[in-house]
Amino acid sequence: MYVLVLSTLRSRQSYFDSGALSWPDSLTLENYRKVLEGDFVTYLVNTAVVTAATAAIVIVLSVGVGYTVVRTLSGTSQRIFQLFLLGLAIPAQAVIIPIYLLITEMQLYDSLLAIILPVSAFCLPVCVLILAGTMRDIEEEMYESMALEGASQTRILLQLVVPLSRGGISTVGVYAALQAWNNFLFPLILTQSRESRVLTVGLYDFQGQFRADIPAMLAAVVMSIVPIFIVYLVARRQLINGLMGAGGR
Repeated sequence: MYVLVLSTLRSRQSYFDSGALSWPDSLTLENYRKVLEGDFVTYLVNTAVVTAATAAIVIVLSVGVGYTVVRTLSGTSQRIFQLFLLGLAIPAQAVIIPIYLLITEMQLYDSLLAIILPVSAFCLPVCVLILAGTMRDIEEEMYESMALEGASQTRILLQLVVPLSRGGISTVGVYAALQAWNNFLFPLILTQSRESRVLTVGLYDFQGQFRADIPAMLAAVVMSIVPIFIVYLVARRQLINGLMGAGGR
């Protein structure tokens, strides 16, 4: 952290002359100005859109799938659950070519949706596993009580399962947001134009073939860390509760 923050407050020449560990003769905000004068805001907005959309898609789908797996004991639902778990063993690098071909055939290449869909898909196995475990911690008597009152499956899901699973849902949301915010492979392969670029790929703006503006790059890194770090600080209590079980019990 010392090297990261201090390097952003010194000039490029001072960084190479004195080294990253030395205290600079003078502090400057020039690196942050360079970052803001570029396309950083566009990259930040694109990353925020990808992160929010991915988290929303993952939460909605994993809640539905997790509830179905827990409350439906048929062989079909269990096989679907096993299929989701199989996704844990498939690395993104192994299927990047088929994904690229699918995105191209769907005419989504070089769009934010081309990033959102595969990132959401690779988040789902872990998220379904977390929510299925959280929903199993809900006492069976509570399900039976609402069923005896004539509640539909949709009402049970919305009025019982979702409130008691808020810790797990928050965990899933934070996990999906972190994966979307930090993802590098899919934006690199599935987008090309600057208008569709996100922060992880946008850092290349400060690195050329024969030069690298390391202080400016680190300034961009610091500015890209702050939003997702704030999200974590706000949601950390629910994140811990989700790891402890339904409702943090």
